[in-house]
Amino acid sequence: MRIDKIIPEKTAVLVIDMQNDFVGPGAPIYIDMGHQMAPALKEFLDRCRQEKIQIIYTKDVIRADRKDMAKAGEFCEAIKEGRALVDGTSGAEIYEAVAPRQGDIVIKKNRYSAFCGTTLDSILRTLGVNTVVITGVCTECCCFSTARDAGQNCYDVVFLSDLTGNNGYEDIGYGEIDAASLHRAMLIMIGHTTAHVMNSEEFFGKVEKEDL
Repeated sequence: MRIDKIIPEKTAVLVIDMQNDFVGPGAPIYIDMGHQMAPALKEFLDRCRQEKIQIIYTKDVIRADRKDMAKAGEFCEAIKEGRALVDGTSGAEIYEAVAPRQGDIVIKKNRYSAFCGTTLDSILRTLGVNTVVITGVCTECCCFSTARDAGQNCYDVVFLSDLTGNNGYEDIGYGEIDAASLHRAMLIMIGHTTAHVMNSEEFFGKVEKEDL
């Protein structure tokens, strides 16, 4: 996929799961790459607002009684034990450094993809959006799942290499992988199968300016 032009009124930036329980200091599911990129993401979002590009945040949340947890607890002890992403708690809220502003949209989800069981597709189609831009955490999980579903729903997809992040993984029989290596591998795969991978400055270089 190659995207040569970004038309602001037909574009939406998705800020995936930049929540306190993921990127805040001492978070139970701490993602250092997400925490470190927060200042740059804030600047990016502010600039998008100036360009009148719609911003949509997702919050990954589980009911306090965990009756909608499904399989999430099998892969994350903090969720299984009710220590993370509990709907209505401060940990589930968007990290203050990149907090939503007036005019931004926030949707809740409880699956990796922001399209699964949410109104995201309806919102995008109502807004007349045909291009979605992926930022946030985690590269290989919710960001990728959302990007893949966006493409399957016939949206053009931009995946920002410098404004997505993840952790590494320990060895479970196939070797370990550090965060930077995993991020790079995912960007290569996503660029071949799912989205136009670019950085934030490349993105703004493609934004169509209003005629004066």
